[in-house]
Amino acid sequence: MLKSLFRKHSAPNAGDALYAAVAAQARQPAFYTALGVADRIDARFELYTLHALLLILRLRDEDADGAGEGVDAAQSLFDAYVSALDNVLRELGVGDVSMAKKMRTLGEALYGRMTAYEAPLRSGDAAVLSVGLARNVFESEDAERGAALARYALAARAGLAAQPFAAVLKQPSWPEIAA
Repeated sequence: MLKSLFRKHSAPNAGDALYAAVAAQARQPAFYTALGVADRIDARFELYTLHALLLILRLRDEDADGAGEGVDAAQSLFDAYVSALDNVLRELGVGDVSMAKKMRTLGEALYGRMTAYEAPLRSGDAAVLSVGLARNVFESEDAERGAALARYALAARAGLAAQPFAAVLKQPSWPEIAA
């Protein structure tokens, strides 16, 4: 009985696999070369958050009538992302004493971005999305700076929506990244 308590569980978590897909896409060099996203930790956080939101929205959309497999998968992805943020802070040397404060700050930023981007992603409003992406990703008040990334995000939203749910769970397909 005690052996099973201390044994590592090797069952893969759906959220971990979905987060790996988000991370792989957010790391694509074209974001940094073609779109001019700065290769800094804060800009990478913005791209990870955008991609996590895109996938979370797609998963939640599967269960528009209530809780189900899509909502569960979206929550699992969100949990994996928050866990990854915690791990990154620890790798950067954030100690236990200040961890709660740092995680709260990141949590507020994460929630703020998701709230700001969700409505324009759902409505397809490139102008509003461009403003938010320019401000958060490019640290610019010029909405045009976020326009190409907004077009990409809206194409990703449409592309993910067109994919069967099982395909999204297995390996989401992302659009080409172009300026």
